[in-house]
Amino acid sequence: MLQFLLNRMGFIVMNVIVVSLVAFVIIELPPGDYLTAYAATLAASGDAVDEAQLDALRVRYGLNLPLHQRYLKWVSGILKGDFGYSFGWGKPVSELLWERLWLTVAVTFSSLMVTWIIGFVVGIYSATHQYSIGDYFFTAISFVGLGVPNFLIAMVLLWVGFKYFDANVGGLFSQEYQVAAWSWAKFVDMLKHLWVPLIVLGVGGSASMIRIMRANLLDELSKPYVETARAKGVAETRMLLKYPVRMALNPFVSTAGWALPGLINGATIISVVLSLPTTGPLLLNALLVQDMYLAASFVLVLSVLTIVGTLLSDIMLALLDPRIRLGAA
Repeated sequence: MLQFLLNRMGFIVMNVIVVSLVAFVIIELPPGDYLTAYAATLAASGDAVDEAQLDALRVRYGLNLPLHQRYLKWVSGILKGDFGYSFGWGKPVSELLWERLWLTVAVTFSSLMVTWIIGFVVGIYSATHQYSIGDYFFTAISFVGLGVPNFLIAMVLLWVGFKYFDANVGGLFSQEYQVAAWSWAKFVDMLKHLWVPLIVLGVGGSASMIRIMRANLLDELSKPYVETARAKGVAETRMLLKYPVRMALNPFVSTAGWALPGLINGATIISVVLSLPTTGPLLLNALLVQDMYLAASFVLVLSVLTIVGTLLSDIMLALLDPRIRLGAA
């Protein structure tokens, strides 16, 4: 197991370096920069553009430096905990990230747990009750969940809230708590609003997990070792959980690595539709206005989380299935 971990860890540092370089270059690919976009906005609205002021700002923020110098400045700052400065928000990037990060984690982690629990339990039920009424019902629900975009479900919930309950189900807080300091009442108010993003984010994810778990478990239940265990008199529940379910979890666990980036991007489109104060809309706005340090930091964090998530998936798979551990040794 130690050799397995060392082999995986050996690639992480190199991958992070490459990812940071690619992320920064991609953000720099569009022509111009934030100040160019800002000047274009002023010109479109008929306001005067002070070129001298723009040049002074380029010098102040290092936008006049060559690409490689800006990259080295950015990376050296990250090693010290400084992700750069957001031109659009007028704040350090790290401050913006931490402001919304925990709310994003609260929303997406809750929906992730709901997705996995529903997918695991219903997937096992559908596989062990193949072609039953319950299996047909959950299969139909799964196809609907996979076929309907999550943002459309969000819009339907918003419409139902306005139409029939005269209430805004968007956002995470009531109007009186949006700018209020944190308190127990504000926390309870957030829980009252949390069910909407849980439903929206959980529908598609649960449907996918149900189909994956059902298909994998059905494949395992048809193998000879299951019949052998039954012939030896092993209790059905014990046999099911100890062997087929464990093997069927391999693809289930392998998708867990992609959950970490989801904790940060927070389902951007859904967050915009539901007006959620998460990091997703922040990333979208940074890309639209070419707020390069904010956008590059987001891309870097998402990429690093993907690498770390993949490592965690590999570790869980190795613990779950010794064949993977031995094959990688």
